[in-house]
Amino acid sequence: MKKNKISKNWIIKQHRDPYFKKSRIEGYRSRSAYKLLEIEKKFSFFKKNMNLVDLGSSPGGWSQVSRKYIINGKILAVDIKKMEKIPNVDFLESNFREDKVYEKILNIFSNKKIDAVISDMATNTSGNKDLDSIQTGELCLDAMNLAHKILNENGVFISKLFMGVSYNEININAKKNFKKVAIFKPKSSRKESREVYIYCKGLKKNINNL
Repeated sequence: MKKNKISKNWIIKQHRDPYFKKSRIEGYRSRSAYKLLEIEKKFSFFKKNMNLVDLGSSPGGWSQVSRKYIINGKILAVDIKKMEKIPNVDFLESNFREDKVYEKILNIFSNKKIDAVISDMATNTSGNKDLDSIQTGELCLDAMNLAHKILNENGVFISKLFMGVSYNEININAKKNFKKVAIFKPKSSRKESREVYIYCKGLKKNINNL
């Protein structure tokens, strides 16, 4: 009964949300598309010829935004769940944490290093904010580790994380492995949410994997 009540309240909140309504009008598959649009406005990382990997891509909002900016480059969406086709976006149905998945990704890009890895992944909410923070933090760290393997030296890594017990570890690892690190909370992120996004650019040389 409690779970049904929570689900009902979530649905009501979604339909009252201006970004949810806007996403339906403008054809984006998720309200999170506006978070990436704000990240781009802040950091201007998209290039029309870049190669990009979207981790945890389903339902596809971030891939849709990426395709808006990337005209001639390749976009690969990766998710353990199926995703409805987006024009000019390749899709790999796979768990990004699997061994050697980075080899599959590089093979799709003809063994060329990637310009950007983006991730809006988060664990399914449990009601325990500390646990959710830890599990989403682990997703962020694993995505960062994969990014380190496949990015070129000037590559960009963007990922969701939750402010909490995992934040310091993620920030330390990011600064150890990237030249530029910034934390950003988009206006389209709900005020009550502890989510923020980490923006990293430029791999540091002579470093060990995370």
